[in-house]
Amino acid sequence: MLKKKLPMRSGVGVIILNNQNKVFVGKRKDNPVDKWQMPQGGIDKGEDYTSAMRRELYEETGIKNIEILREIKGHYEYELPENLLGIIWKGKYRGQRQKWFIVKFLGNEEEINLKIGNPEFIEWKWILPSQLPKVIVDFKKEMYLNLLKEINNFIN
Repeated sequence: MLKKKLPMRSGVGVIILNNQNKVFVGKRKDNPVDKWQMPQGGIDKGEDYTSAMRRELYEETGIKNIEILREIKGHYEYELPENLLGIIWKGKYRGQRQKWFIVKFLGNEEEINLKIGNPEFIEWKWILPSQLPKVIVDFKKEMYLNLLKEINNFIN
């Protein structure tokens, strides 16, 4: 019942490719079992998608040196499982509706710093795009499978 009444949170996500077309993922500090995700987050009041993506990317990874390769058309959504409703985002949302970007990392790996501001990740790595659906939490798997199609279309 609660789920249907809650709105979706507006957010952004970013697919960071290195020069081998591997994808950046971080291990979340609130879910340190072997679950990883790409940087993502909410949009602040008055922010456009690109500004929000750059801010979230910097806050979560320290990365600033990127080239935006593509803003993916449309939006992608995921809903929280029942056990997280009322807990995540102070209970204000049932899930997230996100605008995603594909970017190329232009910096060197010393730029990557997970300890900026309020850290969300405790570890990071580059993985093959095909590994994404295997490392994500179950409730985001469908979204990641759709994003994987976008990545593969872009790379190929």
